[in-house]
Amino acid sequence: MAFAITQTCCNDATCVSVCPVNCIHPTPEERAFGSTEMLHIDPKSCIDCGACADACPVDAVFPVDRLPAAQREYARINAAYFEPGGAPDSPARAESPEGDPAGPGPNFHDWGEPSFDRVLPSDFGPLRVAVVGTGPAGMYAARDLLLHTRAEVTLIDRLPVPGGLVRYGVAPDHPSTKKVGETFARFHTHPRVRTYLGLDVGAHITAEELAAHHDAVIYAVGAATDRRLGIPGEELPGCVSATAFVAWYNGHPEATPDAVDLSAERVVVVGNGNVALDVARILVTEPDTLAGTSIAGHALAELRRSKVREVVVLGRRGPGEAAYTRSELLALKHLPGVDLLVDDHDPRVGPAVDAAGPGDKAAVLRDVARGAVDWSLPPDARGRRRIVFRFLSAPVEVCGGEHTRAMRVTGGTGELEIPSGLVLRAVGYRGVPQAGLPFDEATGTVPNELGRVRGRPGTYVVGWSKRGPSGGIGANRACAAETVGSLLADAVAGILPAPAAGPKAFRRLVRRRRR
Repeated sequence: MAFAITQTCCNDATCVSVCPVNCIHPTPEERAFGSTEMLHIDPKSCIDCGACADACPVDAVFPVDRLPAAQREYARINAAYFEPGGAPDSPARAESPEGDPAGPGPNFHDWGEPSFDRVLPSDFGPLRVAVVGTGPAGMYAARDLLLHTRAEVTLIDRLPVPGGLVRYGVAPDHPSTKKVGETFARFHTHPRVRTYLGLDVGAHITAEELAAHHDAVIYAVGAATDRRLGIPGEELPGCVSATAFVAWYNGHPEATPDAVDLSAERVVVVGNGNVALDVARILVTEPDTLAGTSIAGHALAELRRSKVREVVVLGRRGPGEAAYTRSELLALKHLPGVDLLVDDHDPRVGPAVDAAGPGDKAAVLRDVARGAVDWSLPPDARGRRRIVFRFLSAPVEVCGGEHTRAMRVTGGTGELEIPSGLVLRAVGYRGVPQAGLPFDEATGTVPNELGRVRGRPGTYVVGWSKRGPSGGIGANRACAAETVGSLLADAVAGILPAPAAGPKAFRRLVRRRRR
């Protein structure tokens, strides 16, 4: 019996570090690690020790013979990754620097945690480091500081509850993914940590005041808003960002309960990344299935009243270039009471699916029904719910007077209107300026070099505000290690600005400002 990694994989790579026989790939040392959709276990090398399952922070690893019916395909996906003709980034296709196949045969190793072995705590004095943001990026940075140095860490979040996108961005029907928050939560009670929730840097205190009380400050403020479509009608009521929709169903404290109206029979989701699939899935999932999750009460009540029968996932690119992961697309095929349809309006769509290799995401659609959609007809209110994939189509205009009534798109045979009372923009997140920090409008990030904020000694950045809104939860682990490495190198070099006041003064300042 071997183990298999399933779709909730977060790419944290903790499993890689504990595997005694190097059967999990790609590893952080392999070129494919930064772009892979998920990690894979080689069934021929796995020795069934279960260390990876014990270490996985999101419960994504299971014995093959215990996989539930909806996840049995992941046994095949894990095995296929290591076969000739497997996924594009697989060891079966890769070559080592010497030109030999880089097959993943058993190889005892010691990956371990980031050690920062060139920097010892004795190389610098005691540090007080503030981390602004308690999402995955901030917490990975805090974890590295606490586990590898004697630093005292001040955790700050503008929201009254910690967690960031783990709490407010992960879909409620993915409880295993949310479990990574439990791993981070233990650091909130660490003896060298002091946490301030509901504290807004820029509103309650300034960035300069925060820096004056700490040796260094790490900003992990993420990407708080969405990208725009840049088309007419985008401001109409009924055209909502997917970020706002996700915040609504996750009970974000800044989302109003009546922010979403699900009285339309058809919803158009613009975008074909994982967030687009998340919102499409939530819209067509049976509400009783969601009742046992962390979904907000007001969202569940609205979903019970929902008239939505059809969700159209609209993408500019073809089925082979879609941004969603293969594993999330595969999960849609197991939604009870939901049909999938590929709109073959464009003659390029079908051949792209048929020609897809076994490891390509487009191949997942091979057994999905295809057909032309008559958009003049309303969705069938009596039958099953449906998700329609419309590839190679670009949004042109959100049509309507006082409210959204249709999405005008182009592609295939020309322009047409898809009637819809709700349009969700799911074309990506975007960072917003953080008070006291420089900001690159073009990229939506804080200008930095290896995490060092340009022109701000002692100030660092990590996560999406550092690299842009790309990569899942696990990508922040390596990102945080790089930033913390820069901070410690600066501490050794003696170039961190000395704080002007201590922790007691900071506590008094916070109490005064939050009254």
